[in-house]
Amino acid sequence: MSNPLAPDWLVPPADQNALDQKVWPAHARRDDDGVLRVGGVSASRLVEQYGSPLYVVDLDEVVERARHLEHVLTSALAVSGRTLRIHYATKALLAADVIRALDGLGWGFDVSSFGEWEWTRRAGANPAHVEYQGNNKTVHELRAAISHGVGQMVIDSAIEVERLAQVTAELGVTQDVMIRVNTGVHAGTHEYLATAREDQKFGVARADIPALAAEIARHPSLRLIGLHSHIGSQIVAPDGFVEATKRVLELYKTLQAHHPLTTLNIGGGFAIPYTSVDPDSNLEDIAQAVGQEIDGFVTREGITLDTIACEPGRYVVGPAGITLYSVGTTKPVEVDYPVGEGSDAESGSATRLYVSVDGGMSDNLRPALYGANYTARIANRASSAPPALVRVVGSHCESGDIVIHDDYLPADVTPGDLVAVAATGAYCHSLSSNYNALGRPALVVVEGGEARVAIQSETPDDVMARDLGLALGSRTGAQNTADENTTVEERTDQA
Repeated sequence: MSNPLAPDWLVPPADQNALDQKVWPAHARRDDDGVLRVGGVSASRLVEQYGSPLYVVDLDEVVERARHLEHVLTSALAVSGRTLRIHYATKALLAADVIRALDGLGWGFDVSSFGEWEWTRRAGANPAHVEYQGNNKTVHELRAAISHGVGQMVIDSAIEVERLAQVTAELGVTQDVMIRVNTGVHAGTHEYLATAREDQKFGVARADIPALAAEIARHPSLRLIGLHSHIGSQIVAPDGFVEATKRVLELYKTLQAHHPLTTLNIGGGFAIPYTSVDPDSNLEDIAQAVGQEIDGFVTREGITLDTIACEPGRYVVGPAGITLYSVGTTKPVEVDYPVGEGSDAESGSATRLYVSVDGGMSDNLRPALYGANYTARIANRASSAPPALVRVVGSHCESGDIVIHDDYLPADVTPGDLVAVAATGAYCHSLSSNYNALGRPALVVVEGGEARVAIQSETPDDVMARDLGLALGSRTGAQNTADENTTVEERTDQA
């Protein structure tokens, strides 16, 4: 029976031990003892060896998802002699193991900061396969990337043209550039995830594109090769992609008469489900719809379009990751709720079980930032207890420190249990912080049935290491302690 405090979309699971393959990693299973295994590795053993909280990513599934996505997009977009270029959006999850796995597939990479650029380059990616984004790129960033042979710079404002011209002239190179177009298409997603609204920081308004392209053409060290569009994230309907593609293609046609355009980047934002009621990614429908729009336009208008590019991130790594937590406390809370409507409404009461774990908003900010929903299961055992409505909360000093707003877990969930949260491979580690002086968890990858640490956890010493005042204060404090232990007579004698 549903708890009246639960949202309408959430119903008690028929089997609380089952793992919905729509949400959980494809190779996630329970063993004969009921313990969750990811890529063949026991969750209990992972926590015993590496601690908790713990990010776990099935690297084999990352590769499988990447190959599937490439097949779907190639079939729909790389037709009529065109090529497909895929840039993994490193902001989703930045780790050398992931970079190397995708580099091995021939993928490129999308970066939006100097740190992402350096990380990707040091992981061994070919700089020529990197596109560099960002709305506030500094001269230092531009110089560093261009001097190492970055593939494309994506221009986000008129000011960047002058900066790029200055740097490329100094270095004596010709740099391929693209313009990010603010199409004005609303993707129907969370406002913070929509990146092509008119009144926001990304991209150049369509009306300003021709003048900006002409300004680029004034500089012989810059070569405008294409246009870029990205309308947001967690998109399941093709309509937004198709409309944005129409608008960018119109600009492309106008500009190609005077500029050597070859490339159209449709962006990323392919959705993944986080709960059993979330829609599927709809990748195939989106790809087919965009492909048909491009084919029709190119044939009708007689333009040349050699390359279609895109930049998926969440779709590749999100479902391949889980986070493991240890339960510290549980607390039933009685909550009043209205029964009926209007003046005749009465008050009912129901219980919500608060389950506190050893992480929280410092390792998964998305519930606090976006109100995101997730799915949880007990990972260290199976249970036959009835379902209880739970709110999984973290250890931070914030009422909004919620890992999962609403889900059902077995009513016998208890301190010491492990709770696994599904689909945390994207934007969890990337958004992690040291809030309340907590160290960021380790990230472990599982490959071929074996686990290894990809990114180490942070100890309290790691967190405090940047505070030079602590190092200085430790010496001062030692002297103060010695002074306090000195007697009045000794201080008098010293005087």
